[in-house]
Amino acid sequence: MKIENSNMHSKAGSLKDYWYAAGMSKEFKVGRQVQRTILEIPIVIWRTSENKITAMLDRCNHRNAPLSEGKIVDDCIVCPYHGWIYDKSGQCVSIPSEGNHPERIPNKRVESFPTIDKYGLVWIWMGEDKIPNKEPFPMPIMKDHGWKWYYMRTEFENNVTNLVENFMDVPHTVFVHKGWFRDRKQIRIGAKVERTIDSVLVSYDQSNDSIGFSGWLVNPKKLQMKHTDNFYMPNNTRVDYIFGENERGFIITSTCTPVRPFETIVYTLISYKFGWLTFLAGLWLPFYTRKVINQDVWIMKLQGDNLRKFGNITDYKSTQCDAMHLYIESLRAYAEEPDKRAAPNPVSKDIEFWV
Repeated sequence: MKIENSNMHSKAGSLKDYWYAAGMSKEFKVGRQVQRTILEIPIVIWRTSENKITAMLDRCNHRNAPLSEGKIVDDCIVCPYHGWIYDKSGQCVSIPSEGNHPERIPNKRVESFPTIDKYGLVWIWMGEDKIPNKEPFPMPIMKDHGWKWYYMRTEFENNVTNLVENFMDVPHTVFVHKGWFRDRKQIRIGAKVERTIDSVLVSYDQSNDSIGFSGWLVNPKKLQMKHTDNFYMPNNTRVDYIFGENERGFIITSTCTPVRPFETIVYTLISYKFGWLTFLAGLWLPFYTRKVINQDVWIMKLQGDNLRKFGNITDYKSTQCDAMHLYIESLRAYAEEPDKRAAPNPVSKDIEFWV
């Protein structure tokens, strides 16, 4: 598969050799095409009558019209311009202007993409000229007794690196999410930060800390809290708050899909278990999590706008609590330019900060 004329895709290095979420599974209906853009590549996607997902470049080979503006007929997509028909493999199977002469149909395909429908999401493999050599990120849909879950889709005006750093960042919560997630108490928090070859793992020493609504819903028994923030290449974060011996907790898992520079779609899986209050949480939690995420949308837009205003200069001045961010940046930067950078070595560091 050769994808041309995508500046973002061509500069992605090995960052493109992963599965990226194109949407929630329920968004894709049989016989209805959906247009998505990933790494500046326009893609048309539809579900066949056999419930399989098909994805191909959103471009007719004839005169470059967007196939997504056409229609689905018998599991094939029909170009809106001249009616060329492509099957689910991308092969042109009919050209109306050639009449009943199939021998005149050129043996040329529209580029197609491997797809997987898993974990409640539809995933597209964006690797160029490569067969998928890994699985999509395992979104932790908790099927154990007592757990419930739901997805949220959010548009951000910032890039993947800044977003995953934000999702794992604790100090910002006392300012951006004041009164909703955490209030400033000047509590010391220790943490162990570990960088592997493809992840950044953070384990916090904050067993007596509390978050937002935990006093009356999440942790009414004042159980010890275990908090971990983990990043997995190239675009995934998982934040766990577990109380007691897995008696209660919630998990926030995000996978980021880069659309264009400073334009990213984030699919966030919220998993939660609050004992007999789980049902009540299901009524209120979507509102609460949307409120908190929208606060991140706001601050990420401010940061993104300023980065563009100043020419995307990232001459940051970092402190201890930014160790995880520096590790994330090192992994993603190396994947983007492996020929120009040294591979980051596994490392572990103990830090402390106050919130």
